[in-house]
Amino acid sequence: MEHDLAVQVSGRQLCPECGHALVAADERFTSWCADCEWNVDPAPPASEPGRLAAARRRLARRHGEELAAAMAGEGTNRPRRDAPSLLALGLALLVHGVTLALAVAGLLLVVLGWETVVQPIGGAVLLVVAFVLRPRVHGIPQAGPVLYRADAPRLFELIDDVAAVTGTAGVHAVVVDADFNAAVTAYGWRRRRVLVLGLGLWEILTPRERLALLGHELGHFANGDVRHGFLICQAMRSLSLWVETLAPSRAHTVWDTLFNIMAYLPRCAAYGLLVLLDHLTLRAAQHAEYQADLSAARAGSTEGAVALLDRVLVADSVRTLMRRESVAAQMTGGAAGRAAREAAERGLWERIAEHVSSIPAHEHERLRRVSVRRGHGVDDTHPPTHLRRECLALNEPQPAQVDFGDDRAAAVATELAPARTTVARQVVTGHAH
Repeated sequence: MEHDLAVQVSGRQLCPECGHALVAADERFTSWCADCEWNVDPAPPASEPGRLAAARRRLARRHGEELAAAMAGEGTNRPRRDAPSLLALGLALLVHGVTLALAVAGLLLVVLGWETVVQPIGGAVLLVVAFVLRPRVHGIPQAGPVLYRADAPRLFELIDDVAAVTGTAGVHAVVVDADFNAAVTAYGWRRRRVLVLGLGLWEILTPRERLALLGHELGHFANGDVRHGFLICQAMRSLSLWVETLAPSRAHTVWDTLFNIMAYLPRCAAYGLLVLLDHLTLRAAQHAEYQADLSAARAGSTEGAVALLDRVLVADSVRTLMRRESVAAQMTGGAAGRAAREAAERGLWERIAEHVSSIPAHEHERLRRVSVRRGHGVDDTHPPTHLRRECLALNEPQPAQVDFGDDRAAAVATELAPARTTVARQVVTGHAH
């Protein structure tokens, strides 16, 4: 029973299940048994955030083992467009076709329907709906400071070198924020590439792990991740808007009841199409994640890519520490409070890195075992993390193909220093996105 208390014998804690000694105690972390795994996962997993997320996670687990085994030795082979991906593209075009049809119908009703008042009003409504559902081209993310090539030439040179190894081009801009994450996206009609670099993750990584991180993110460009495609991404957004807009409301009046009845079938249709499009692209998206991991190994070595996946498991610990730093720095007002916040800003990233480096090996091992038990993934679309580690192990070990020595690392750190200061201030003052 995981709720039984550990037995204390001769100054050692013994497992109440098998009687073996527990791993070395550290009051900051969970005591557990490495032999029978008593208390290895004392906290219940978080509940699934909705039916679609739960379905995604189930499919991610189902596809994970099959893809990991299939990709053994696959190396640098490019993924081919399979039938589900082509069907998903056709479905996305259909969704955008509906939006276009609404716009055309609305325009015709407004222009040609002046015989009655109802037709122009109905046309205006259709135009508004089409405008809301239109594919949107977003600007550059504003989560933190934005760096361009002139601002950080050595950083962009490093990104270019990693991009060359992964078989793609570099990025136009780098957005620096506080998140424990990194991502790539495109912005504007010209679809310029941008890398979002979360310092919560970047600052705890070794040079090889940083190369692996860049290799993984840039690998999404190189491997043609279907969900990064403009048409499919925007189609999923339009369907999500339909589902949210047509969601049933509390029936306070007869009109509310009538709306709920009329919206039921369109809402079911939109939700069904969203689930279908999600299922059609999930396997390809997972395949792209595995391919991105192989790109990470080529850039920063297999060892660095595996270590990066282990770092992902301490995300909750890092985020908790950042929240604690923010709360502690804001407890005092006036001049003393300002001094406390300035002091917290100056050493924030160093304290986070020191905290992560102090996590003992047995806690990392516990987190790995919990990852296997829960099928942990970065989110509900990623393959389970332990399967990603296995996939890397099944392929031939790769050395790091990009140089990131001390001089280069120091130059990149100098270029990131102003952004580090700005983002640290955002974290401490509670304004980090």
